[in-house]
Amino acid sequence: MDVGNTVSADVAGATEEGVSLEPVGATGTVARSEAAGTPERTGAPVAAAEPEAGDVPETAVEEGRGRPANPVALLLSWSGEKRSWYVASVLLAVIGVAGSIVPYFAVGQMIAGVLAQTRDFAFYLGWCGIAAAGYLIYIICHNASTTLSHKATFATISKVRRRLADKLTRVPMGYVLDTPSGKLKNIMVEKVDSIETTLAHVVPEMTSNLLVPIAVIVFMFTLDWRMALIALVTLPIGFICYMGMMRDYASWYEKTVQAGEEMSAASVEYVGGIEVIKAFGQSASSYEKFSNAVTRYARSFIDWMHHCQIFQDGGLAIWPATLVTVLPAGCFFVMEGTLDPATFVMVAVLSLGIFPPLYAAMSFIDSLAQIGTVVEQITGILDVPEQRRATSPAATDGTRIELENVRFSYGREEVVHGIDLTIEPNSVTAFVGPSGSGKSTLARLIAGFWDASSGAVRIGGVSVNDMPPSQLMDLVSFVEQDNYLFDDTVMENIRMGKPGASDSEVIEVAKQSGCYEFIESLEHGFETVVGGSGGHLSGGERQRIAIARAMLKSAPIVILDEATAYTDPENEAVIEAAVGKLVAGKTLIVIAHRLSTITDADSIVVVADGRIEAQGTHGELLATCPLYAHMYEAHIDAKDAA
Repeated sequence: MDVGNTVSADVAGATEEGVSLEPVGATGTVARSEAAGTPERTGAPVAAAEPEAGDVPETAVEEGRGRPANPVALLLSWSGEKRSWYVASVLLAVIGVAGSIVPYFAVGQMIAGVLAQTRDFAFYLGWCGIAAAGYLIYIICHNASTTLSHKATFATISKVRRRLADKLTRVPMGYVLDTPSGKLKNIMVEKVDSIETTLAHVVPEMTSNLLVPIAVIVFMFTLDWRMALIALVTLPIGFICYMGMMRDYASWYEKTVQAGEEMSAASVEYVGGIEVIKAFGQSASSYEKFSNAVTRYARSFIDWMHHCQIFQDGGLAIWPATLVTVLPAGCFFVMEGTLDPATFVMVAVLSLGIFPPLYAAMSFIDSLAQIGTVVEQITGILDVPEQRRATSPAATDGTRIELENVRFSYGREEVVHGIDLTIEPNSVTAFVGPSGSGKSTLARLIAGFWDASSGAVRIGGVSVNDMPPSQLMDLVSFVEQDNYLFDDTVMENIRMGKPGASDSEVIEVAKQSGCYEFIESLEHGFETVVGGSGGHLSGGERQRIAIARAMLKSAPIVILDEATAYTDPENEAVIEAAVGKLVAGKTLIVIAHRLSTITDADSIVVVADGRIEAQGTHGELLATCPLYAHMYEAHIDAKDAA
């Protein structure tokens, strides 16, 4: 699959269109080794990345410079211009909760009127009206507050998801390949979703539910400080129970997070490998692995609840029992003549209004405790060092490719050792070598999927690090054996090669690439949805669409991981013809698996153990390079045997 402008579309499409994010690189495909399609060992370079100048404000926050220590403050900083909506939401919530306390006060006044033998019906009717008005204020303000906070929150969630998707396009491909797809999907979907509770509910509702009880308690102190203190007796006892429930919260929650990630990874692995599992009769053992992961996830919550259940029950029984202390103490003070009966009734009624909003606020403590872990996981992605790229286009001189003393390390292990190579414009160069020799890594360094640990990779005399990503991707198309198609129409999958291309341009390039006929034979033609990963199409059909996409892009440099390696003879001829049109007048780099297909190449580069073993034409290498001669002979013998 070609890269170019499709890089951002690949990852953003995965999040915006609901496609689960697989372990993909900048090409949208899993990097494959030359042998049997197994994932090739890949990784991030040692060198650190430079942030893009255009992203200074956000990047500074992402990389920890000036980042608020409080997770909620960090979430609010991500909300940007929507922060004012949260302020308005909090104010409305405070007014709403204050309105919900008014009926308690109104009831107290009416009971006091009964005790004072007030017989004026208008008195009671007026207080009923005040209670109804308070409740109406609560309903209106609560709904308005919730609407504002949710609109701001979903805008923030969208922004965070887009930032994560954009970040994945700027990090080395090795990071994406080395991170389990289930973990990335879990963070970008479930974990980002989980911040909705904190932002949409905790910020406005917890704030208001804490402020209003404080106001009620202050008012009770103005009525009678003794009764106010007595009304608060159950609160510290309840807090002690709550503290017991929250003991070791971080470790318990971390266990559930880890179990959830393992379950998510097991789910993705099981579904993704179901064909292999069935083919080799491994369904029982593989299902057991998935079942055990699900059981561990459920067990982590059951054990946690067992740990805190007795404390939770005690707290919920003691906290709201304010009348247990208020009634006997109030009756005693009234009989002693030190407390007015009306004040006693008012305090008793108001004491009933302390716990409900406090409990509502406490119910969000769980979300606050979890949000730290969630934000840490999100920032864990945002903090990954980015590739070094310029922000403004560089003036290139042609498309000559030069590698000068290029080294590349996977972690601490160097896998490319001091490569020097020049590839002339409009030439055909083939990379050959044993599996794991480093030829795919070289191609990806040229395409800019990774940065060299040292040395320089230049195109047109300019280092790829001195080009913005858009310029580099305009220069290079990358077509792999196993190309990723998104769960969209054929038309849109081809159009990814050149966003903004007209339908007629897409149709024309489909004709040139030899896939127009089979596309038209589909149920809905170009509007046929190809399914997740292009699952509704055959491997050859997916490959032809990928080549059409690369042709539409029309980059001057084409890197081709042998497109016909796993296709049937019928598709092979069509694909080879399409490839011939794709590379006409362009610089072609072929990662060759079948040596018989590259005998006419202008230059063949033999790669072994991360070094260039030899370079020359087919005839020259047969005579001077024993490794190449042995590989070619083995290939011909295998071909003849087949």
